[in-house]
Amino acid sequence: MTDAEIAALAAKITEAGLAGKSESALLAGFCERLLAAGLPVARASVIVDTLHPVYEGRVFRWEREQDEPTFSEYVRTGNEAAASDERWRRSPFYRLLETGEPMLHRRLDAESESEFPVLPELRAAGITHYMALVNRFAAGGVIGEMDCVYSSWMTDRTRGFDDRDLAELQRLVPFLALAVKSASLGRIAETLVQTYLGRDAGRRVLSGRIARGIADRIDAVLWFSDLRSFTRISDTSPPEQIIPLLNDYGDAIISAIHEEGGDVLKLIGDGVLAIFPAEERARACAAALEAAARARESVTTLNRRRDDQDLPSTEMYLGLHVGEVFYGNIGSKDRLDFTVIGPAVNEVSRIASMCRSVDQPILISSAFASAIPRERHRFASVGRFALRGVARPQELYTLDPATWNASDR
Repeated sequence: MTDAEIAALAAKITEAGLAGKSESALLAGFCERLLAAGLPVARASVIVDTLHPVYEGRVFRWEREQDEPTFSEYVRTGNEAAASDERWRRSPFYRLLETGEPMLHRRLDAESESEFPVLPELRAAGITHYMALVNRFAAGGVIGEMDCVYSSWMTDRTRGFDDRDLAELQRLVPFLALAVKSASLGRIAETLVQTYLGRDAGRRVLSGRIARGIADRIDAVLWFSDLRSFTRISDTSPPEQIIPLLNDYGDAIISAIHEEGGDVLKLIGDGVLAIFPAEERARACAAALEAAARARESVTTLNRRRDDQDLPSTEMYLGLHVGEVFYGNIGSKDRLDFTVIGPAVNEVSRIASMCRSVDQPILISSAFASAIPRERHRFASVGRFALRGVARPQELYTLDPATWNASDR
């Protein structure tokens, strides 16, 4: 490749990064341009760590014969991923990590293929030369464990890469690494705001609704749930069991809410505050009831598993209400919360707290019951109550046990 061709390719990958192309698209475009310039790449991969509650990072793979690149996510290493740990420690990338070197390459033959477990597999697939690179970030550019971009480059040309090929890859790959880092940072931002603020709230913040005082008046179904006897469980159980317990029940309840289109806004100890936007009240109420049924089934399954393991188990208390709320940024100039406020929010928390008093797993407001008339046959009144902090008493309902799971699936 001439200097002009190298400069043109560097400019193209920079433009693609600035345009917000995905990591897969960046890798594919880069490899296709290498081939067009005469650099004989048959396969390539890019690995980058991320910030995610489950996944440690992503691997993107390109092959000359495939139409589209592929990607996979790898879980956090540790005791639960001993096999992955072992493969990682025997990889060329781990060698680079340990030595601090930026590059290694091997011509694949009977002598070299025993050095790393991946090399015999590649040689059997016709690869003749393997190159691994690491492009490290300066301290100020490190995000969590994302401190570099790893990449591998392979050819099936009989004589392998020549010295010029290797030098050109070393010269060009940093541009790809920078573009991949940019794409990954955008993904990290999206993951973080949706993980900590909620899916819809996260999207709103990323779209620019970040200024203090910006709030929309919306109609929403409000969900407030917590766990029965959680205080007693936390007082009597070993401390190391409390976080796993909250995570187990959080998975069961939050997954049910998300599956039915709800959005979790807050986790308050063992409590969950969620909304189902109610452009059509009846539809949103039906979705909330479906989520309640899903959550109850998941909690029942979870309880069987925890009981078999001799772990503490519990049940969900749930209050459902519908009303108008303000949805947006509230707080100081230094610390904002994207949430819902208004009398309806206070009301749903009071309704949920009444579950203990009337010994019912779910309580539904009269406004909720009125909004979904086709399901009224499923509701049974538990009486009229004065709720703390709520001006007027109101009638509350529960689900008839015979129809708890009788939602329209």
